[in-house]
Amino acid sequence: MEIRIGTGGWAYFTVSGMGMDSLSAYSKAFDYVEINSTFYEFPSIELVKSWRKRVPEGFEFSVRCHRSITHQHLLRSVPEAITNFNRMIEICRLLRSAYLHILTPPQLEFTSRRIEVIRDFFSTVDTAGVRLVWEPRSLEAKSDREVVKIMEDYNIVHCVDLSRQSPLRESDVLYSRLFGKGRHTLYQFTDSELKEINQKARELKARKIMLAFHGIRMYKDAARLKVFLKSGSFPRITKKLGLESLREVLMEDTKFPITKKGLLEEQGWKVIDKSETERVHASYYLELVPERTYENVEEIIKEAKS
Repeated sequence: MEIRIGTGGWAYFTVSGMGMDSLSAYSKAFDYVEINSTFYEFPSIELVKSWRKRVPEGFEFSVRCHRSITHQHLLRSVPEAITNFNRMIEICRLLRSAYLHILTPPQLEFTSRRIEVIRDFFSTVDTAGVRLVWEPRSLEAKSDREVVKIMEDYNIVHCVDLSRQSPLRESDVLYSRLFGKGRHTLYQFTDSELKEINQKARELKARKIMLAFHGIRMYKDAARLKVFLKSGSFPRITKKLGLESLREVLMEDTKFPITKKGLLEEQGWKVIDKSETERVHASYYLELVPERTYENVEEIIKEAKS
């Protein structure tokens, strides 16, 4: 079983003092990245070639399919969609990427006619050996079977957020984009959640596991899971423990005055060190403070202590 752990992009990955670009620095910490930017724009061939040159031989890319194919043409076999799909396959080829991720929008209804259109698309395109990974955001019980049948017929991997659900079909490849249980990317995983993701992934017994973190703390989440898999324990998040750890994360960017509701929404998703061996969400303590408006961090800590 091969496990690749990475994130959705490298643009915000920085290491002071290394004197190298973000991708080169990222490739020293991780061996896999999902390219998020290709969903929004087509990179030049020269840029794509430079990406491959900046990483080690064993480094792996996966590529997100451009939104014109999925959100504008809705996987219809029209000339522009086919042309753009071929461009995506060429990008995969240049990067030596084995996976092209396809996201279909939540508003897409899988009617009988839509199923026929999508099936026609997958039967028309030439993937040139690239494995398709499909993340349908609008699955309902009534359409599950038809969509899964398409995946089975074209050997497509069902992509899910493993922290929320399991794939609907067994596959030799497990591909998960991990956002967590917050508002879109506003989330950070606790130790127990990362352990659960790892356990679920292994229980599915795929030949290869691809985990791409996408939360606002994705680099830390991915790194922590890598450390756990190597050492059996998780690293600390902060320098302090308990309420002092809470103080540390609240000092980062809390804007005052703020209500309890605001605290839970804006800060509760962050992970703190409850003890040397346990990480929890900041909401663990913030739920304890009374309903009121707070003017500074010290007021919050005082209420949490009492």
